[in-house]
Amino acid sequence: MELGFLLGSVVKIVAVLGWLYGLLQVMAHASRWVKIAGIVIAFGIIQIAFSLRIGNQAILNDFDAGLLFQACTMAMVALGLNLIYGFNGQFSLGQWGFYGLGAYAAAYVTYKWFNDRTSSALFVLLIGVVLAGLVILGLRRFLGRYYNLPVLSAFTLYLIGSAAAAAVAVFAGNGIASIVDPLFGTKEAPGLLSSDVALQVVFLLAVICAGIFAAEVSFLFGLPVLSLGSDYFGIATLGFSIVINTLMVNSDTILPFPEMKGGRGMIGIPKLTTWFWVFAFLLLVIVIMRNVIHSSVGRAILSVREDETAAKAMGIDVAGNKLLAFVIGSLFAGLGGGIYAHYIGFLSPGTFSFLAGFNPLIVVVFGGLGSMTGTLAASFGWMFFLEGLLRVLLGQLGTEAPTWRFVLYPIALLLLMLLRPQGLLGKTEWGFLRAPQVKPRPPANPTSDARPAASIAPAAR
Repeated sequence: MELGFLLGSVVKIVAVLGWLYGLLQVMAHASRWVKIAGIVIAFGIIQIAFSLRIGNQAILNDFDAGLLFQACTMAMVALGLNLIYGFNGQFSLGQWGFYGLGAYAAAYVTYKWFNDRTSSALFVLLIGVVLAGLVILGLRRFLGRYYNLPVLSAFTLYLIGSAAAAAVAVFAGNGIASIVDPLFGTKEAPGLLSSDVALQVVFLLAVICAGIFAAEVSFLFGLPVLSLGSDYFGIATLGFSIVINTLMVNSDTILPFPEMKGGRGMIGIPKLTTWFWVFAFLLLVIVIMRNVIHSSVGRAILSVREDETAAKAMGIDVAGNKLLAFVIGSLFAGLGGGIYAHYIGFLSPGTFSFLAGFNPLIVVVFGGLGSMTGTLAASFGWMFFLEGLLRVLLGQLGTEAPTWRFVLYPIALLLLMLLRPQGLLGKTEWGFLRAPQVKPRPPANPTSDARPAASIAPAAR
């Protein structure tokens, strides 16, 4: 192992964490134009680092770019888990399953568009998530009129409505695709939909719809399961992840998706993920997460974690806030999965296995439960140090040595729990993620309280 590589890796880890700190600081600035300029500069710094070379070596080479992209997707997934577990107090092991759902859903859409030159998958997913969303919102409003409605009865209605929406989406999506597909043209004379711009738009829609799809599945799953205690909920979400992984392995037999090729892995996914898309979606997740936490909804979510009985006594919908946190967290995981699929260009069920599902949980615990900054810092540190530098160092000891990472992770977690149980950053937040400072409201009549005590004393007798 060259000393230069070791020092260079340490410098890159420190530089990336410093870049993250600077980004969050500039996003907290009072001026909107300073925020916009700072975000553009933060984007440009990484973009320049990809292309700028020192000698024959880029500042951020392809290996570093892979670590950075995976760190951003891990940050999305881990922020969602932190909302569920760190802020809402619901122990979940299903985050990796929703990550896989988002990855496969988005990849299938772009695969069909790019390789089979058909828009059927896009329209089926788009219409499906819209109709399912309308069904869920409509039923939720309708069922809100009834008190003490059994959870399983409500779940049955939601499930039937969602299944009907899916059937309509398949019929309507295939019908619209038969009209739109001629716009692809031929190989000799490509049409409008064969352009790179159209492919980028499809990629954007596929990632967003995949995230919404994961969120809607989490709603249907969480509705009956969230009534369980936190420990039992964790076991149920673990079972969900195993079921999703089993469906991935058998997607070409049990499910009607031969393009996914089951356990052999899905190939031919267009590599459309660029630094622009990664940066944009990471910012979107950070902004949504921060605004949710520092809103009245966020305070209700936190109250459920602190004491469910007290929260219910204060009129807070405990079950509703649990479900809301679970849905938003799953949305983040689905978005991250869609970004990851189009970076790696290949999906294997092994990527979403039972053991890999503990990765976001380890990141959240390392950074600190209930700390958005800790989750972000731990996500980048996790990829660049544990999956990057440490993996390369162990690789020098032999072909099997990198697997020792899975021994070092629990040892590191054990030491962390003994020495700093609140996580590396605890409750510390950087810049934009800090709680906003609320100025005290001035009294309505400042002069009314300015009377001398002597003038009030006689009336008190």
